[in-house]
Amino acid sequence: MRVEGERVLLWLVLFAHLFSGLANDALSYDYTASLECLENPHKPQYGGGIILNPELNHGLKGWYAFGGAEIEKRSSGRNNFIVAHSRKQTNDSIAQKLYLQKDKLYTFSAWIQVSSGITSVSAVFKTNSGHEYGGAVTAESGCWSMLKGGLTVDSSGPVELYFESEDILEEIWVDSISLQPFTQEQWTSHQDQSIEKNRKRRVRLQATDGHGNPMAGAKMSIKQKKPNFPFGSAISKHILNNPAYQKWFTSRFTVTVFENELKWYSTEPSPGKEDYSVPDAMLQFAKQNGLAVRGHNILWDNGNDQPYWVPSLSNSDLRAAVTRRIESVVRRYSGQFIGWDVVNENLHFSFFEGKLGAEATGAAFQMTRRLDRRTTLFMNEYDTIEKSGEGSASPDKYLRKLKEIQYFLKGDRNLGIGLEGHFRTPNIPYMRSAIDKLAASNFPIWITELDVDPTQPMYLEQVLREAHAHPAIKGIVMWAAWKPEGCFRMCLTDNNFKNTPTGDVVDKLLQEWIRAGRPFAETADANGVFEISLFHGDYEVTITHPTLMNSSLIHSFKVVASSTDYISPETGLLVNVSLTK
Repeated sequence: MRVEGERVLLWLVLFAHLFSGLANDALSYDYTASLECLENPHKPQYGGGIILNPELNHGLKGWYAFGGAEIEKRSSGRNNFIVAHSRKQTNDSIAQKLYLQKDKLYTFSAWIQVSSGITSVSAVFKTNSGHEYGGAVTAESGCWSMLKGGLTVDSSGPVELYFESEDILEEIWVDSISLQPFTQEQWTSHQDQSIEKNRKRRVRLQATDGHGNPMAGAKMSIKQKKPNFPFGSAISKHILNNPAYQKWFTSRFTVTVFENELKWYSTEPSPGKEDYSVPDAMLQFAKQNGLAVRGHNILWDNGNDQPYWVPSLSNSDLRAAVTRRIESVVRRYSGQFIGWDVVNENLHFSFFEGKLGAEATGAAFQMTRRLDRRTTLFMNEYDTIEKSGEGSASPDKYLRKLKEIQYFLKGDRNLGIGLEGHFRTPNIPYMRSAIDKLAASNFPIWITELDVDPTQPMYLEQVLREAHAHPAIKGIVMWAAWKPEGCFRMCLTDNNFKNTPTGDVVDKLLQEWIRAGRPFAETADANGVFEISLFHGDYEVTITHPTLMNSSLIHSFKVVASSTDYISPETGLLVNVSLTK
């Protein structure tokens, strides 16, 4: 824009900055977790928290036998630990009495070893109303593995912490036990601090005239054009011919996934008769509206979700059909998705490995990588962060399967962790701890199919806040594709595209996380400076000042993550903008 009689410079300096005033009295959260099996365990997190005698430096003080187990303290070098042996039932182990409060969130950790072999060990909290699982770990003999989890309780009262393992022949060895309570205010402060560090950046804007003089009192109107953090929802084919659906969706989200339209049973309903017209049109719609797309899915390991003609194939014919499917869909969309769900839910189900052998999953990933060299290849599973008990998709089992897949890909690191997130009653402390454990693998993590009971919209807010704040989460996709007959489980709108209560939660959080289309104005100080913390994204700033003679200066800039914890104004990004008569 032309500015009369002046040459104007706008200086933008971006630097990382953490708000020192954010809950400075709150105990920080420890996001670390270990995947290694170590000769000696680490020290207990938080010094053990409310656990009595967490390092067994005072004999068996605070600990007792649970069930029919016998217990004893043992030592190895300078390390002391407690052992449950002579076990006859799965829950025969060690125990400690604790008092837990309803309004607290508890993070739990311990280091576990077993006497021989490899087996799963769970931490359990026996309450007045039942049992709460605190997490599980795959423990080995000869080294220590970290169990990390968490819980809340429905009512305040006494509990018993104990451990269990299905293999009653194993001794359970335990050390460095920790149970740390946090208030809701502290927990929220962890989220706020993580967002400031990982999702936002401090921005310093300075306006000066052509002579370098500060433009005191300059009005700065800042508008976010596009957020960096991928947030979206699944869509159905009904979006293609529904302008109201299109407007509602594209005004909110930056990423999507096709609910069913790309699945094998949709694109090849009869053998050899492929039809990609619907996903082609949906992909074109996404591109036209700047939406990134996840490729869901190439194969689905549930035998009940195959094309009708697939289960009856002989093994040799099935292998040929799988090869044709992978080559067909991956060649068609190579490089056009931000991720592929290659063999969906392959921890809960094993249709292909059951028929084609244990290498079927690895072979599918291998073929997909050969056809699409750049796109991240995901596992995609449920109950990894939703369910704290020892299950088929626990964090340890997830990472073990991912390691097997990586072996087939000769160490390829372009793999991703997809966490579906079909929550019942969310266990937020466990969710955070499970993500901590997965994050230690350094693979990107996405929430891929998030939904909750639609009658409990507060659950959606809890899960979204936790996921968005966790430093390891790279994107969130909800499983809320609209269809006239209703959604899979959770709808964000009604059939008139008016928000449901869960849709209101989404809009509430979007108001916090982004300001797209909603500019806000601020006034520079005497030095022409204004400072603000902004979410990562693309922005536009409009500068007005009396010296600009009824004109204004408009400039675009990006707020991106810093590569260091602190960048000074002198070494930060500096953008000069000049306009002449």
